[in-house]
Amino acid sequence: MPPSYDSPDSGAGRRAVRGKPAVHFIIKRRREGTDMISIAISRTAEEMGLAAARQAAEVMNRSIADQGHARIILSTGKSQFEFLKAFVKMEIDWSKVEVFHLDEYINMSEDHPASFKKYLKERFLRYVSVKQMHFVEGNGDIGKTLEQLTIEIRKSPIDLALIGIGENAHIAFNDPPADFTTEEAFKVVHLDEVCREQQFKEGWFPNREDVPKTAISMTVPQIMRSKAIISCVPYLSKANAVKRTMESVVSPHVPSTILKTHDRFFMYLDEESASQIVSL
Repeated sequence: MPPSYDSPDSGAGRRAVRGKPAVHFIIKRRREGTDMISIAISRTAEEMGLAAARQAAEVMNRSIADQGHARIILSTGKSQFEFLKAFVKMEIDWSKVEVFHLDEYINMSEDHPASFKKYLKERFLRYVSVKQMHFVEGNGDIGKTLEQLTIEIRKSPIDLALIGIGENAHIAFNDPPADFTTEEAFKVVHLDEVCREQQFKEGWFPNREDVPKTAISMTVPQIMRSKAIISCVPYLSKANAVKRTMESVVSPHVPSTILKTHDRFFMYLDEESASQIVSL
């Protein structure tokens, strides 16, 4: 069975939107004169999701006011459940929002519980009507898919990237060692065993052997072109990845460390995911 999920229409979803998030503290920290990271730590994943959704809405509404539209990148996965429940309740003119998704397994049926296209339809598009949704199609002519996605995403800048971080510190499906220099916008990638194990443990697949070995992923340089990046990283299972992101030097072997070089990168944590940080 895939991970359980309370929809925004459930009691949990309504409480999250009505409640006031308890952000323990926000830290702006500079390392080695170049890396910049802003962190907000909340008590729970629910409070974290609401806090991040409010900042995302602020960024998007400012973009809509300034230029008449907002272009965003949206991630999926269990760690984004609480964020999405709050995000779809934000006061945003969704008819002016264009959305790109990060990644998709190759040769994955949309009916499969692990399909990211299915995920987005059920947890996002069910509640909001956007101007345009660019799915990553993992079936059919992969070369044509890569070409078309590249044309669309490079028509104009991305205003906001909503990016998760994996247990192996990947962003999108850019597992370590990640390619920090490619000029491609999307590419076919091979998933490492830590990544595949995470997908199995989260309940998306009945057996480890069923987890695909290849996927289409947005590249690291394309993500980094975004004007602003917000990362929601809750749960104890992500604590080590958060620690490595914070305390490692920027390296393809810890892909998420590249986010620290972005001048508008914001990380939202809960108490569990922040539990291994010792250098705050």
